Amino acid sequence: MSHKLRGTGVALITPFKEDGSVDHDGLTNVVNHCIHGGVEYLVVLGTTGESATLSSTEKLDVVNTVIQANQGKLPVVMGLGSNNTQAVVDELNSGIPEGVDAILSVSPYYNKPTQEGIYQHFKAIAEASPVPVILYNVPGRTSSNISASTTLKLAKNFDNIIAIKEASGNMEQVMEIIQERPEGFAVISGDDNLTFAIVMHGGDGVISVSGQGYPEIFTEMVREGLAGKVESARQKHFELFKVTQLLFAEGNPGGIKAVLKQRGVCGDTLRLPLWRISNDLYMKLESETNRLTS
Repeated sequence: MSHKLRGTGVALITPFKEDGSVDHDGLTNVVNHCIHGGVEYLVVLGTTGESATLSSTEKLDVVNTVIQANQGKLPVVMGLGSNNTQAVVDELNSGIPEGVDAILSVSPYYNKPTQEGIYQHFKAIAEASPVPVILYNVPGRTSSNISASTTLKLAKNFDNIIAIKEASGNMEQVMEIIQERPEGFAVISGDDNLTFAIVMHGGDGVISVSGQGYPEIFTEMVREGLAGKVESARQKHFELFKVTQLLFAEGNPGGIKAVLKQRGVCGDTLRLPLWRISNDLYMKLESETNRLTS
């Protein structure tokens, strides 16, 4: 499975209608936009998908909409994580929707476990999961870093832990994992503007936010980097550098939803406590969108 996660995966948004309900037609448009743009796989119910604001029924409906729109074209990864280990295990035991190829499981947040606690958490998930598991390290949101040694221990001890999405921003940690990882374990960037650097150091690609807005150029950048076409990939990296900074300037997914609205894919409504980006940032993103898509 890990070889299918090489390249650009996209962290799908969840479009909402003006009344706050899930826009399933808009979500279908997003999936088709990403497929036509050349992405390698789809990630649903991540942070970018505002999964924290979705009910259990809505989550299942969103996953099924993505699976139906995808029609088996690309691998589908489903976000499934919690700071309650047993809750994740119970959900895994209740079954994964047909058409989900792997789960992306974030490190426990808020309760700040030790490294041994993190290891035991993912051990329980790996033992319960009927599909491969991708670790997700994003200490800026969880306040709990998965150390390189813990990642490597999990990778070596559990065959179905096949990858990590690394969003720590710590390049030394990322390089240590790349250097010491077992064969077949994928290291995936979780920071769009560090993707080029991580790929150049032996990483396997990215689970991207920006790549959802501009899949045509973003996927080319990653593929060229993986193929050793360094100069061409570097040029595309810097073409995307400014807009990626802007996308996160007022939080995620406000920026990427604005871009998808500008590209005619779906609306930009968010659920509270998140809110639309400012008019000033919207105009800056619109200028970048026109530049990148003209």
